[in-house]
Amino acid sequence: MDFQFNFAVDENENSEADAHFLLLCSPKDKQESREKSREAADPAADCSPKRAAAKHQDEAALKKKLCVKAAKEHSIPEDLNKVLENKVMETVLDLSYVKLSVVEMMCSGDADSEGIVSKSVSSHSDLIPGVYEGGLKIWECTFDLMDYFSEAEIEFTNKTVLDLGCGAGLLGIVALQGEAARVHFQDYNSTVIDEITLPNVVANCTSEGRRIGRRMGSGKDRKASKLPSKRPRKAEGSPDMLNRCRFFSGEWSQVSQLLLNSNKPCSKYDIILTSETIYNPDYYSALHDALAQLLDKNGHVYLASKVHYFGVGGGIYLFEKFIEEKNVFRTRMVKTIDQGLQRCIMEIAFKNSC
Repeated sequence: MDFQFNFAVDENENSEADAHFLLLCSPKDKQESREKSREAADPAADCSPKRAAAKHQDEAALKKKLCVKAAKEHSIPEDLNKVLENKVMETVLDLSYVKLSVVEMMCSGDADSEGIVSKSVSSHSDLIPGVYEGGLKIWECTFDLMDYFSEAEIEFTNKTVLDLGCGAGLLGIVALQGEAARVHFQDYNSTVIDEITLPNVVANCTSEGRRIGRRMGSGKDRKASKLPSKRPRKAEGSPDMLNRCRFFSGEWSQVSQLLLNSNKPCSKYDIILTSETIYNPDYYSALHDALAQLLDKNGHVYLASKVHYFGVGGGIYLFEKFIEEKNVFRTRMVKTIDQGLQRCIMEIAFKNSC
């Protein structure tokens, strides 16, 4: 598979975002919104420039507050063969992953209730802010972080791990194969979890999936290999490994609430892995809060990112400055990659941690 690293943003899609958002608001917010609408329709209302400006600011703030994608936990089907049904797998670094072009052809109707596949294809964009956040693709910093795991001998045994903004879930799969006690996967889009992440985990955590992965290429070769046949995959056993996994979709603040306050609350994470999630500065506050809420007091975050994301404005040093201003975490650049567009890996921990 020829990996393409394109962060083109189609702003024309923003007008359609509301059709794919679940808007959350309190009764008070709804009442205020109705009152503002009535005032706008009333010719007797105060139309002074000062009042109009204030009303515009209030409405903008309310709209920003309302646009929050609800969190959802995705169950693992009992019949794992259904997870791999109609999936064609490729391999990279000895890991199997779903062939995206087949997903684009097969994913329609209920399988893509968010409409992100059709929107991504029709707009030729890998990022539609607030609608589709790039989880269908495997981005290059994922491989940087996987290489770092080996170089630094990161220990996952008996650790609790969160793959935040997981996309294909390769980072979490590596942790799972490294004997992590449990691994949770989160992506903004539910379609990504159902059609990409979960099938990848199943493919790599079953005896059949691992056998085919070994047969199809070496662990050092990033050039993907195609299966010799497009026959449906069959999943065979490994319930223990899958029982250590949970899958979530939704915006970070909502997922944090679900994880900490649901009827199955989880303990905080020893390790949080995240790659290419700081491209948009508008998301920094939500990401920082999620890390602060979900990381164990002595835990570590490993974040991989490009130095700068052209077109969206984010980057590793901008996020580092954001963290410094919050004064909650300490950071350390543990690796810099100069090949192509410069990229970095940052380690993050609480300031008062061991």
